[in-house]
This record gives sequence, C-alpha cells and structure tokens, in this order.
Amino acid sequence: MNKEEILGLPSALPDGVDYDDYLIGTYLANLPAAMPAPLLSMALAVEQSTGTWVPVPGETPEVRRGHIAKVIGVYAIPDYEFEVPKGVETRDYVIQVAFPQVNIGEQIPMLMTTVIGNISMAGNVKLLDIRFPKKYVAGFKGPKFGIEGIRKLLNVPKRPLLNNMIKPCTGYPLELGAELFRQAALGGCDIIKDDELIADASFNSMLGRVKRYMEIEKQVFEEKGEHTLYTVNITDKVPKVFENARRAVDLGVNALMINYLAVGIDVMRAITEDPAINVPVLGHMDVAGAMYMSPLHGLSSHLVLGKLPRLAGADIVVIPAPYGKAPVLVDKFQNVAKNLTYPLYHLKPTFPMPSGGITPPMVPKVMQDLGNDIVIGSGGGIHAHPQGPIAGGKAFRQAIDATMQGIPLKEYAKDHPELDAVMKMWADPFGKGN
Repeated sequence: MNKEEILGLPSALPDGVDYDDYLIGTYLANLPAAMPAPLLSMALAVEQSTGTWVPVPGETPEVRRGHIAKVIGVYAIPDYEFEVPKGVETRDYVIQVAFPQVNIGEQIPMLMTTVIGNISMAGNVKLLDIRFPKKYVAGFKGPKFGIEGIRKLLNVPKRPLLNNMIKPCTGYPLELGAELFRQAALGGCDIIKDDELIADASFNSMLGRVKRYMEIEKQVFEEKGEHTLYTVNITDKVPKVFENARRAVDLGVNALMINYLAVGIDVMRAITEDPAINVPVLGHMDVAGAMYMSPLHGLSSHLVLGKLPRLAGADIVVIPAPYGKAPVLVDKFQNVAKNLTYPLYHLKPTFPMPSGGITPPMVPKVMQDLGNDIVIGSGGGIHAHPQGPIAGGKAFRQAIDATMQGIPLKEYAKDHPELDAVMKMWADPFGKGN
C-alpha cells in the first residue's frame, strides 16, 4: 500500500498524524462483545467526516486524503490478548479519532456536529475529551477578564470571592429583589447574580433590575468601600438576547449572566467577543446534566462545564459542587475546575463557581479541594441565615477569613456571632471539627 492510499484510509497510527492539523476526540464505547470495534470505529470516522453508509461518487481519493477522519487508537478494557472469556456480553473500549481541523473551522457549532453529532445516536458512546491544536484555539478570544481581571475589578487579590443568588428564584417584585440585593451586598458578597429562573420577566423586568440594583451598588460602595458585581440574566430568544446584553451595558450594569447551554454556547461566544460588551460574563450550567450525567453516553462534564464555555469566553462558570445538593464525584468536580483554570494556550483562566446548597461550614472543604481562585456560590445559605442576608454574607466571609488564616471554624465562630449562628444551624457536614 502506497502513501497516497494510506492517507485516504480512516485509520492511522497515533504517531502518523500531524497534531497541529487534527482535533483528537477520545471516546468511551460499550459494545456487544461480538461487534468488531476497530471496524465500527472506522465506520464512525467516515460517517463524521467524508462519507455515508454507502459509497458515493463525490467521495474521491482526493477528498478522502484531505478530509477523512482517522481512527488512531482502539483500546479494549480489559485488554484480552488471546480470547474473550465465555459469558462476556459487552466490552468497553477507549477510541481515539483524529478529525481534520479544516473540516470544522474555528467555531463551536461545527465542532459539536463533527465530534459528537451522529455519533450521539450510535448507542453507548461517550465523548471523554477533545484535544485542540494551538491554531484551532487561536481563532477564539476566550475570557475578556478571567480570574485576574475580575480580581482587579473588585480589588480582591487573593481570597475566594463570594457570590449570592437572590432567593426566591423567581416570582418576586423589583423592590423585594432590590432589598435582598442591598442586604447581600452589605453582608460582603462580591458578586450577586439573578437566579437562572428569572430573566426579563413580566413582573420584574431585566432593565428595571439593572437600574435599581446598580443604584444600590453605588450606595453600598460609598458606605463600605467594596464593589459588587451584579450579573443580570440576559437569557432570551435570539436576537433579543443580544439586545438585552447591549441595553444592560448601556444602562451601567457591571456584569452579565447567561444560561449558555439553553441559548447555545456560540450565542455566549458572540456576546463575550462583542467589543461593546466590556463587562465580565457569567455562564450558568442549567441543562448541563442532560449532556453529561450518563456514564455511557453524551459528553464528559469537564467539556460541558469547563473547556467549552472557557473557549466561548465565559469569565465565570457555575459548576455543581459535591458538598450540597449536587450529585457529583469530587474528582470530576476537580477536573471541571482544572479545565477552567489550567494553561490552555492563550486563553485566560475562568473562575470556577462551585454552587448548589453550599453553607459556611463547607467553606474549608471547598477551598481545600479547589484552592483560593474560586467564586463560592450560595443562595439559601445566605438568605436563610436566622439573622437575615446581611448576617448570611458575613458568616461566609468569616468562614473564608478563618480558612485563609488556618483557624478552625468552630474556634473562629466563638468571636463571630454570624458564623456561630450557622455553625449551630448547619452542623459540620464533614465531621472534621471545622
């Protein structure tokens, strides 16, 4: 077989492809034991690149050489060498496919169509990861602010930031939300976000909230000397979502929030890369579980919640934390944060925002697992404080300060009544005497 014939095959050695020209998709496949995984993998590679289920005249050798995807690895687990034991009905495989970058372009919709499009209907196949070449990522601007930029805006150089989600989630009038905003800001919340369930509501308009909340932000800054970012939820149909973003910025909002999977990842990218949008953008994770929760299907969580929203320019991404109400493994949680913060070519790190039932006693564990470059998100953990949201914010800030100083929370709480109240209300969930 000559070189030209080899180049046109849907198969190659891992060492035989130029990693600067290919995106590498890594998959977990659970297949019937009798199914020949190497042949099936090549069929999937053809399906997701140049071919279809029957040969067609247009799929010429020239087209195949330049555009066919290549299977570069099929690894069985366990790795039987001489026979498959009797009674084995299904087998697990890790499959790697190299997709020519030229097929995709520097965009996310065709990326998703290529790496997990029709394959998502092929049974138990899960996309574990995508390895991006440098020149592919070069086409993305990524976060405008990222961790360092948001820290500069708030003048908070080291400690974890504190975010509050206004509760109740929806259904409340503007003035109730404004008072809750004021109290959370006075309590020391660095960021206050709309809940994902309220956007431009008939009973509480988005622009009305921007005007009122930003007035309060200025008043609290004059009183306390601490700024508060308000991430207003601009989620809406297209093109109104873009109008929401620009009008909110024109009215003086200092941050935005978008349900990025509900509206589409590329909609968020269009907003983050818009030169007129000069404020940080927070991406909310709703709908994510439908994409990653299956152990054998969909995409891994670190793609849905980490690498892809960072590529699309989110400065903060809300992620489920394993300490409260979210069902997530700690190592998966940490891997999401790693994909948001570790070096990725020129992209700035994105702030992970662990959320979902977090209370002050959980703060030491959150910081132990992810470090200080996080935004700790809490809704009910602040608003349900027995002394009100101001005390709720203070309790969290006290828990953060204690952890930064290496002081157990129970000891620190003795001189800090706000923290003491919630240590009694929400007993230490980890039983470690924090």
